[in-house]
Amino acid sequence: MGLVIRGGHIIDPANKVDGKHDIFVDDKGFVAAVGNAPPGLEVTQTLDATGKIVCPGLVDLRARLREPGLEYKATIESEVRAAVAAGITTLCCPPDTDPVIDTPAMAQMIQQRAWRFGLAFIHPLGALTRGLAGERLTDMEALDDAGCVGLSNALKPVTDTLVMRRALEYAASFDLTVFLQSEDPWLHGSGCVHEGEVGTRLGLPGIPEAAETVGVARDLALIEQTGVRAHFCQLSSARAVAMVTEAQGRRLPVTADVTAHHLHLTEHDIGFFNTQCHVLPPLRSVRDREALREALKSGALAAICSDHQPHEPDAKLAPFGDSAPGISGLETLFPLTLKLVDDNVLSLNDAIACVTCKPANILGIDSGHLSVGATADVCVFDPQEWWALSEDKLVSRGHNTPFLGWELRGRVTHTLVGGQMVFELDQKAEN
Repeated sequence: MGLVIRGGHIIDPANKVDGKHDIFVDDKGFVAAVGNAPPGLEVTQTLDATGKIVCPGLVDLRARLREPGLEYKATIESEVRAAVAAGITTLCCPPDTDPVIDTPAMAQMIQQRAWRFGLAFIHPLGALTRGLAGERLTDMEALDDAGCVGLSNALKPVTDTLVMRRALEYAASFDLTVFLQSEDPWLHGSGCVHEGEVGTRLGLPGIPEAAETVGVARDLALIEQTGVRAHFCQLSSARAVAMVTEAQGRRLPVTADVTAHHLHLTEHDIGFFNTQCHVLPPLRSVRDREALREALKSGALAAICSDHQPHEPDAKLAPFGDSAPGISGLETLFPLTLKLVDDNVLSLNDAIACVTCKPANILGIDSGHLSVGATADVCVFDPQEWWALSEDKLVSRGHNTPFLGWELRGRVTHTLVGGQMVFELDQKAEN
């Protein structure tokens, strides 16, 4: 039956809505009205959102769910539960699963697993090359028909530039978006930290900024040559952002995102070999972090993602260079985005847009907004609640995060997917 979310302050950047309104959801799980009750809707459920903000469900551009292939780290079920607890209703899954998402059957299997749980939606990326080997192209049209929202070679570089050109031309012929993790593998080498003062002090092999900028330069040249629509994933350096900004000024069809942790941490947070800060691309300098923030403010960087990579505890217990890179980021994506508002980097509307309508537009999906007739994927949060991140509060099976102990403001209290309540914060348990 019908549901009304009453008394909340709605922020829906896609529709330029910013005010106190009620939202009515029909019995099929679609937004029936915003403001006044539509005629004929029988409301049988009421969600009191007084004092809270109501926004579209969050869209995360990159989350590794570890299934199939690495179920000892996490599963689709465990991670979609973590997602909805964090207000995330849509996830984009890279193709570097095991087996790789390079066939329609693999793409359909992942989506069907997500549908079985009825929690967050999962949109897979198809592999750009078979087995991510960088040699033979996949059947991109078939992957598109199977529900893939784009193509990527994930973290595996396509070192043969001619193969990369053919891949981009093929994708352009079907008007598909290619998601690029641009990096020169030879300059990356065996590095594990930013090539700078901290890496030198700790005696760790560095990854120079040039590893990223050389990769971005090559890919921008091929984008201009082929006309493909491309998205640069998790840029980390000031120079790479400047290159993408310049390309956007020349009207190349390119967008870019940044991870939440690169907006708050730098190489100095590694301290004395803190493996929780081992990420790829590496945490870079303070100057780079400030450039990322400025690019987010200007719109050159369109979206913020979690780059969620849950690990088992042992993965972070090895020496820094041998530890597994990655952060469990689903449950810190929204509070770290809201922290940018407190830091006067973004307005609240712009911050919410960076995790709702903007990533949805990059994926080309009908999500991230609360238009009448849209699927009722909704996040309700208390913008004033302070809380400390601790292991017992994490729903994800991965507890590998450098943000444990941080005091964060903004807590998700309810999440709806398709009009169904899939998460409600247990206030009694919290107290």
